[in-house]
Formats: sequence, C-alpha cells, structure tokens
Amino acid sequence: MARSRGPDPRAQGMFGFRQWRRRRILSKSSVDDAIWQGVTGRFSFVARLNDDERARLRDLAILFMHGKQISAAGGLELNQEMKLGIAVQACIPVLELGIEHYDGWVEVIVYPDEFVSGHEFRNRDGLVQTDETSYAGQAWLRGPVILSWADVEHAGDMDGMNVVIHEFAHKLDMLNGEANGFPPLHAGMNRQAWSQVFNAAYKDLCRRVKAGEHTEIDPYATESPGEFFAVVSEAFFEIPDIVRAVYPQVYEQLAQFYRQDPASRELPREWRMA
Repeated sequence: MARSRGPDPRAQGMFGFRQWRRRRILSKSSVDDAIWQGVTGRFSFVARLNDDERARLRDLAILFMHGKQISAAGGLELNQEMKLGIAVQACIPVLELGIEHYDGWVEVIVYPDEFVSGHEFRNRDGLVQTDETSYAGQAWLRGPVILSWADVEHAGDMDGMNVVIHEFAHKLDMLNGEANGFPPLHAGMNRQAWSQVFNAAYKDLCRRVKAGEHTEIDPYATESPGEFFAVVSEAFFEIPDIVRAVYPQVYEQLAQFYRQDPASRELPREWRMA
C-alpha cells in the first residue's frame, strides 16, 4: 500500500498567507454602517440574507474593492457608494465560493451609459471587422469587466435583470475558457446532468421566444448557451422563485453550482408588498 504523504506544506503555507492577508485587509478597511445600509437596502438578494451571510458579503465586498481597480470612463465620476454597490453585486455569486474565483484579472471599467467596445474580430470570411454594437456590459477572458452605470443603477427592481451579476457569471463561466454556459463544476456535480438540463431549457426558451410567447426569463438568454447561463444566473439571485417555478431543474443545478438556495431565503414582508 502506498504511504500517504499528507498535505503539501507549501499549499498550506500559501493558504495561510492568503488568510492572513485577508484578515489584515479587513482589519485596516471598513465600510460605514450608514453607507452599507444605504447601498444594500435596494437589493432584494441582500434582504434575503441572514446576519452571518450579510457580514460575509460585506467582507467580500471590502476585499473586492481592495483587490480590483474600479475605474470610471467616458466622463463618469465614481464615488465610494457607487463602487460599493458594484462590489456587493459582484460578490453575491461568490458568497459561498470565495473571492479567489475572481483572481487573474484586476479592472472593472464603468461608463455612464451603453458603450461601443470597438473590439476588432475576424468574421466568417476571414475579414477583420470592428464591433460597433452598443453594450450594457462586457466580460473579457483574462481581462476587465466593463459596465454601463445607467444599467447598473436599475439593479434592485426585482425584474430579474442585473448587469453586474450577469457579467460576473460570465467571469465564472470563463474559469475554464470561453463563456459557453459550462463553467467548471464542483466535485460531486454531474457534468452530463448539467448539460442535459441546460440544453433542454435553452431549447425550450428559444422555442417560446421564436413563437412570440411572453417569457419570465429575459429573451436575451436565447443569444447563446453562454448568455443563457448568465441570464438565468442573474434571475437566480434577483427572482429565484420564478426561476425555480419555470425551470426547476436549472434552478437545482445553479443552487449546486453557487452553493446557495435563494428561493428558500425568506423575503421580508416589506419587499413582498412593494
């Protein structure tokens, strides 16, 4: 029988240093309670959290703002509350996964409104073209996340749309390459089940949209499997009860992936009456 070598001391040392560094950052950084309440008070997904979850989300937001450069572009002026709002929304998907899922890139760029990336790409004929499409958000592989503040401001409307969560879902999807709707799954998750469930739901939504039906999920999800994953991810946190009702198997897969069950978290009475 092979003899167990035990834990790698180098890995243990790296983990210990990371934890020490995070504790140090949190000990030297803080968010004023009034500012925290003012910023997070408009997010239903925060209203659903218990005290422990809110405290951990607050720590993650502080670590995010320390580790990422949130820059304004196009004449926009960013203040601390705006940066905190972006950080809170970016961190809700990794509440149970860890901030290290956003390692490997550093910048969030925020424009006042929709923007044109001007990115050059090669079309099917092999010719180089410039992308003149207007975007509310973009996530680049190993690059920045780009956001439109006009769209970020609408978060919290409980309409299932959240451009920040959408783009950061793409970032999680990109952990194993291009955003294709198949992020790296955790140990114990079934790749075949994920593929079958998401393919079936994607085809169903495409059929319904093509038929002109009203859909509870944003029709933009039909653009590609990668967009479907990002759209249902934002809906998972914004309107989890609807996702669970419309696509229960997709909801279950997302609950396993994000290690969260937002539909089981009680929404305060004042939100239900709004």
